[in-house]
Amino acid sequence: MQFICYPKCSTCQKAKKWLDEHNLKYVERHIVNDNPTYEELNQWYKKSGLPLKRFFNTSGNLYKELQLKDKLPTMTEDEQLTILATNGMLVKRPLIIDDNLILVGFKEEEWIEKLL
Repeated sequence: MQFICYPKCSTCQKAKKWLDEHNLKYVERHIVNDNPTYEELNQWYKKSGLPLKRFFNTSGNLYKELQLKDKLPTMTEDEQLTILATNGMLVKRPLIIDDNLILVGFKEEEWIEKLL
């Protein structure tokens, strides 16, 4: 299982602590140093069944600077995936990526249900 995070993010720190407390094995990936590619994001999005907007870090500064709140509704899926792949700070985190599971963001109840 991959744990994709931004180490300075407090939510990512909580999620990592939760994984460790539950003795779950994972490979950590720094979302900025190793930004998800267009292909990865497309695959995760399709596998997750979630709306593509869920993959955006809507509270991030870069999202706000680029005014994506106003632009996303008129962008194609391809354009959205392309912009997501440009910078890890645009991607909602943390992400759990496993064979048959994609979790976006840290919601403890969801993680308990899906990972334990």
